[in-house]
Amino acid sequence: MLTEYLRMILRRWWLVLIPVIALAVFTVVSYRAPAVSYKVTMRFAAGLPPERTTGVFNYERYYSWLTSEYMANGFADVARTSIFAQNVADKVNAQGMAVNADMIQGAVSSDQKQSLLVIYLTWPDAAQAVKIGDAISAEFAEHGLTYWPQISSAGSAPLVQLDRPIPVPFTPSLRDRFDLPIRFILALVVGVALAFIAHFLDPFVHDRRELEHLGLTVIVDIPAAKR
Repeated sequence: MLTEYLRMILRRWWLVLIPVIALAVFTVVSYRAPAVSYKVTMRFAAGLPPERTTGVFNYERYYSWLTSEYMANGFADVARTSIFAQNVADKVNAQGMAVNADMIQGAVSSDQKQSLLVIYLTWPDAAQAVKIGDAISAEFAEHGLTYWPQISSAGSAPLVQLDRPIPVPFTPSLRDRFDLPIRFILALVVGVALAFIAHFLDPFVHDRRELEHLGLTVIVDIPAAKR
């Protein structure tokens, strides 16, 4: 049975190759070299000095730690706002860069892990990524207190920078690595399916095996005339 399927494919090999060749041509025409990008990850510890009230039990600083988690979560939201992006853009543009708030906002993402604020920056230029990372840290240090009315009277910055901005090149994802091979495998499967469809729709008999499969007895073969 397997040999019969192989004969079906080999008899119409050109149908198998059509999707593969079409995909290869499309890949060559539409190919664009992947853009190199860098990722910067910075962590900040969030928190304020606990209020000291005489004669009041502080529950082993429980509320101080709880407040720090709320602050980390709040500043994670602030980092994704347009006003924060505009302030960062103003800082880096003063250093000779030419970026707008939308570019900064699209390149920055944030997360909160307990009392830590984590900033992720994705940028195509390593040197510029460092400048933007420094500008983000400076914005938090200089204006961090002004984003929240309830902490504007605090005497110290609510965030402490724990990481310097170090750009790390992006490694291709698993999807990027296997995308092209999977496409060619699918194109090959489509080509094989076309060969099978063409075989079952073909009304002609090509060799004695097909007649024998129909239950007919072949007495003699008449070979094709040679010229």
